[in-house]
Amino acid sequence: MGAPGSGKSTFCEHVIRSSTRPWVRVCQDTIGNGKAGTKSQCLKSATSVLEDGKSVFIDRCNLDREQRAEFVKLGSPQVEMHAVVLDLPAQLCISRSVKRTGHEGNLQGGKAAAVVNRMLQKKELPKLSEGFHRITFCQNDSDVQAALNTYSALSHLDTLPPGCFGQKNPDAKIQLGIMKFLKKVEVPVNVGPDANFPKHPLSTQITKEKDSCCKQPEDISSSSGNAKEIKGGENIVVHAVDGTVSSKDIPTLAFPSISTADFQFNHEKAADIILEKVEEFVNKVENARLVLVDLSHGSKILSLVRAKAAQRNIDSNKFFTFVGDITRLYSKGGLRCNAIANAANWRLKPGGGGANAAIFSAAGPELEVETKKRAGSLIPGKALVVPLPSTSPLFSREGVTHVIHVLGPNMNPQRPNCLDNDYVKGSKVLREAYTSLFEGFASIINTQGNLLEGSSENLRSELSVSQDHFKGNHIKNVPNHDQKIKRVGVYESERSKKCKGFHDEHESDCTESKDGKENLNNEKIGRSMTKTWGSWAQSLYHIAMHPEKHKDNLIEISDDVVVLNDLYPKAQRHLLVLARSEGLDCLADVSREHLQLLRTMHAVGLKWAEKFLCEDELLVFRLGYHSAPSMRQLHLHVISQDFNSKHLKNKKHWNSFNSAFFRDSVDVIEEITNHGRATIKDEDSLLSMELRCHRCRSAHPNMPRLKSHISNCQASFPPSLLQNDRLVLAPSKSGSEP
Repeated sequence: MGAPGSGKSTFCEHVIRSSTRPWVRVCQDTIGNGKAGTKSQCLKSATSVLEDGKSVFIDRCNLDREQRAEFVKLGSPQVEMHAVVLDLPAQLCISRSVKRTGHEGNLQGGKAAAVVNRMLQKKELPKLSEGFHRITFCQNDSDVQAALNTYSALSHLDTLPPGCFGQKNPDAKIQLGIMKFLKKVEVPVNVGPDANFPKHPLSTQITKEKDSCCKQPEDISSSSGNAKEIKGGENIVVHAVDGTVSSKDIPTLAFPSISTADFQFNHEKAADIILEKVEEFVNKVENARLVLVDLSHGSKILSLVRAKAAQRNIDSNKFFTFVGDITRLYSKGGLRCNAIANAANWRLKPGGGGANAAIFSAAGPELEVETKKRAGSLIPGKALVVPLPSTSPLFSREGVTHVIHVLGPNMNPQRPNCLDNDYVKGSKVLREAYTSLFEGFASIINTQGNLLEGSSENLRSELSVSQDHFKGNHIKNVPNHDQKIKRVGVYESERSKKCKGFHDEHESDCTESKDGKENLNNEKIGRSMTKTWGSWAQSLYHIAMHPEKHKDNLIEISDDVVVLNDLYPKAQRHLLVLARSEGLDCLADVSREHLQLLRTMHAVGLKWAEKFLCEDELLVFRLGYHSAPSMRQLHLHVISQDFNSKHLKNKKHWNSFNSAFFRDSVDVIEEITNHGRATIKDEDSLLSMELRCHRCRSAHPNMPRLKSHISNCQASFPPSLLQNDRLVLAPSKSGSEP
């Protein structure tokens, strides 16, 4: 429930992306095939979704009891009614509504203020007596974040305790909120208390909530000026509910103390140096965060740094401390960090103890391989930036794109090269170490970001909500800021720079297939993907995450996928089925947990292929993925095998669909079912293969000769394609060879 600008839609979208529970959003602004509809349509849709065993968000204002009543009637012994009341200040809601653009219901600009004011006059706080199982009141962003965490963590079998939580003034009128219907799942009767089920991470939070009447976790985005300690394991993810830049979009470096464990540096001196260098960094770099991490709540260095940061009034949005495992900050603590620092040994080898051993172990052998490519050793006071391949568990599980090795001073007499209590030299080395570390982090931002001077409006429109892509960071006076920083895997040719976005004009000589949008450049991506997604490569991602903004270009929208015609098709019929799941950039990111999504994508692609076959039974289709696409966001190609297209121009275009580089959807699903991963084929060798007909396999010297041949070739397809339903044929032809 809530007035316009309360963040209802943002709340829904965040939970849908984050939760393993199946949710469907019912919004009156879009219920009529993407356009505004009626309350009765919402009721009908909600009823249908509940009957399918899914949970529902009713995304309407629902500000008075009468508006809520008919939805509450959908309740039953199998269906619980929950209300989340986003009771934020009216001024904030009005400000958000006035400033926003591209709103689904077109409620924006000057007219929004009057509408919000009028609606808030009718608000009535919900009561349990209306039929609600549970009501959660949110009066500020911290409360909203706590509610997000609670609902995002729900699995299909989880329940929440009943009651009314978080209401500070029972006599006040409601300002904002969301109604939720949770579909209960019957637990098998033979499941006893000793059943071997993993304990859900929400259990601690639910118990805590019962005891404290929904006491909310501390808000790390508070601007009080005091550094805070954030405790891991509470799934804290700062998320802006008003569409502005959220904390998860901000480049974040997590670093351990590099001087106080085995190196035995004085804690007081170390804390002063840390904060000295932190202050220098946060005063130079906007929209970036530093996080000091330690495993123990009793950490002396964390306590000292936190207290000293409060005395210095360091902005806690830009620097805070965090208790947790630096290798599991997102999966265990909900803290998104794009880069982490490793207190390394001088040989840059795994082993030893502390952060070094943990980070090398968590990152897998990929980190050691990538480190060896760059350096064999490190001297005290220096840092080394190492980009992680997408195959590294730290990348795929935690979203960490870089590890920065850094070596501090050594005060331990039991280790070689001890400084023997020379704190003059030791402090100098430690300052150099943190300077090198933070400059390395700045170089990552500089390389990966589009540095914007712009307003918050520009930030909202340009920011990519990706944990592996930095945008919108204005860096000031960072050493070497204007120098070009080389990074292995970062490449954007002058040709590809022409290909900028979904609506941009495209040069006729671009050899890349765009919006197919495959841009097949010479960069090796595959399983060692460490490239930066340029703005031109983000188009599919933005379409998948915000389909309501691209409705005119889409032919199907659902909770799991969107479907569009390839803007530069390579055949008579060429569609893309895009996954609407955050963090699935390409085939290398897919694992067993995504099998249902892959099957859904395949079923949707098959449906469209069969539709086209009803129109033209002579067509033949393949469904598959490119091994290493250069357009971000996992997408399935549905392509007819005539290859009759003016956009099919060169060898790479042809081989991307007619070599092992193209992975058939049925094979991908089978491989992931059996092995947990799909085989990613080598890009360079496959895309440079000679041109061969996909039917008779005859070789041809150039594309014009090949295209002339395939327009007349009537040979049967190779046996490998005729097996395992890799080809989709018209029913009348399915019993014979095409």
